[in-house]
Amino acid sequence: MSKINQEQLAIVPRARSNNTTLGPIQDLEAHVSGDWWQKVFNANYLKTDADVVEDSSLTSREVDYYLSLLSLEKDNSILDVCCGQGRHVRELIRRGFFNVTGLDRSRFLIQKARSSARKENLELKCKEGDARKLPFNDCSFDCVTLLGNSFGYFETVYDDRKVLKEIFRVLRPWGKVLIDVTDGDYMVNNFRDRSWEWIDKNHFVCRERSLSGDKQRLISREIISHAKKGVVVDQFYAERLYSKAELMKLFSDLGFKDVICHGQVTTESLRNQDLGMMERRLILTATVRKEWTPKLSAKRTKLRQVAVLLGDPRKEDKIKPESVFDDDDLYTIDCLKKALSRIEQYNFVYLNNHDQLIYDLLRMRSKVDYAFNLCDEGFNNQAVKELHIPSLLEIMSISYSGSNPQCLAYCYDKSLVRGIAREMDISVPRALFIRPEDDVYELKISFPVLVKPNFGDSSLGITQKSYAENIEQLADAIQYIRDNTGYDKPILVEEFLTGADVSVGIIGNLNDSYMVLPIIEEDYSAVPEGLPRICGYEAKWLPDSPYSKVTSKLANLSEKLEKYLEEACLRLFERLECRDYCRFDWRLNSLNQPKLLEVNPNPGWCWDGHLAKMAKFKGMNYSVMIEEILKATERRLRLNGDS
Repeated sequence: MSKINQEQLAIVPRARSNNTTLGPIQDLEAHVSGDWWQKVFNANYLKTDADVVEDSSLTSREVDYYLSLLSLEKDNSILDVCCGQGRHVRELIRRGFFNVTGLDRSRFLIQKARSSARKENLELKCKEGDARKLPFNDCSFDCVTLLGNSFGYFETVYDDRKVLKEIFRVLRPWGKVLIDVTDGDYMVNNFRDRSWEWIDKNHFVCRERSLSGDKQRLISREIISHAKKGVVVDQFYAERLYSKAELMKLFSDLGFKDVICHGQVTTESLRNQDLGMMERRLILTATVRKEWTPKLSAKRTKLRQVAVLLGDPRKEDKIKPESVFDDDDLYTIDCLKKALSRIEQYNFVYLNNHDQLIYDLLRMRSKVDYAFNLCDEGFNNQAVKELHIPSLLEIMSISYSGSNPQCLAYCYDKSLVRGIAREMDISVPRALFIRPEDDVYELKISFPVLVKPNFGDSSLGITQKSYAENIEQLADAIQYIRDNTGYDKPILVEEFLTGADVSVGIIGNLNDSYMVLPIIEEDYSAVPEGLPRICGYEAKWLPDSPYSKVTSKLANLSEKLEKYLEEACLRLFERLECRDYCRFDWRLNSLNQPKLLEVNPNPGWCWDGHLAKMAKFKGMNYSVMIEEILKATERRLRLNGDS
């Protein structure tokens, strides 16, 4: 037997505690009652299973393994269903996970969990409740665990399904579930029909086991005796035995995705005696993919109404590798929705159907405070039409976040931004502007160079083939861009800079308040020798490319250089009329002199993008970064009563 949620377990023993036993029993199953869990999970349980449930080193090893499978962030919201006395919850809190909740039906075990946490000065959140009806709102958790063999104790499969349905409900989109449960196939063939052991100097335990009539459950009888006081309790309990295939099918049938069985695990006991259901277990993980549930507004609380504008996943997007929104894109959108769901006092409505976008905006323009314009794909997923979205909003007199159409038009043209920068005495790389009709063999160019589309977004067309060391490679690079992207407009050929590749991020506006985020630098140390050091399309979009190993780190710059970059970016922010947030990309030459590469108004907002990386170095998680952009928008729009 092991830690279980007592109302989740619906097969119940008749327990006798009056220093007597029932004597020899032929049919153990006949003595399993419907409410056995109300009496079993108490101090006796902690004694009989102490070699597992009170072994801190075993708990630590288990948590090591669970975390290796889940890849959780410290601010993820975690629910441990059937937490028992909270051994796993407390271990997660010790490791810095500060948003962990435990739930169990046993009042005794919940009180034990709280008492243990107080002794360690741990801030423990525990609730008493039924796993078949979790007392939490939809989409409340990033991860749910069901550990310590806490599944399969109900009398019917229907009730087990209810538990998993509740887990599905309270998980956020792309949330993960991990279940640790006995290996049914192994147990059918290897259970001990009789065993006995001393669990301490006074307590002696005898166990009997048999399969149920339908061979679907293992019935157990446990008699605990005290050396001086005699029989303490004679109790019965049962567990449904699921095979690996049955468990995986059960999860899949209920809508879980990416169902993976990570094999068998065995329990190492200090007593090395009868481990029962904990002897051999299966570890399964799965993912939830679903729509977000709209946030319920509290009575008397006026929520800020915000329309979130996104790209259209139904339409072709030529920037993406397969020209479609794939799982990574959908996961990115769900990460955004999760981040927004954590921000109080807002109601977000998501608009991503571009065929009816105009109708949707007309219908709700009097109902929203403003639009959160995250449609950096552009109208109909065409980057050249990114400015069409704010233009449409202005025509409809809907306030919105981010930069205006003129700013987006300026910055879409790399050559134009270069000219504005030079006018402001801000250095840019040497470059040539090559039109389709130009003959590159007649141009005077110093090598090496980097070839890129003059008009473009998301590094489209910038790959390792964009690097050229001679005129033939330059011609090939230009032809490769035109053949593989369909780009037929002017090409920009820039001198290839070999110094640090850095980015500067700004959130806010110059006329009220703003923050300059920590400057980051691209780390090319994991890129194979011989490849040009660039952060282009391959690094951003192709996970199998050697450039996928490019990471970001805090830039190692002098104080003087950091100050120059910040001042130059603020000047460009003002000159180009950027708003609310912006990213500036620079590269140093061999003499550590900075050259401006691009200005990115309305830069990538995704959870793993450059802006989010900068924010993380400032101690801001993704949700906080998004909230700061919203606040900057509201201050600029004077929505908070500011004058």
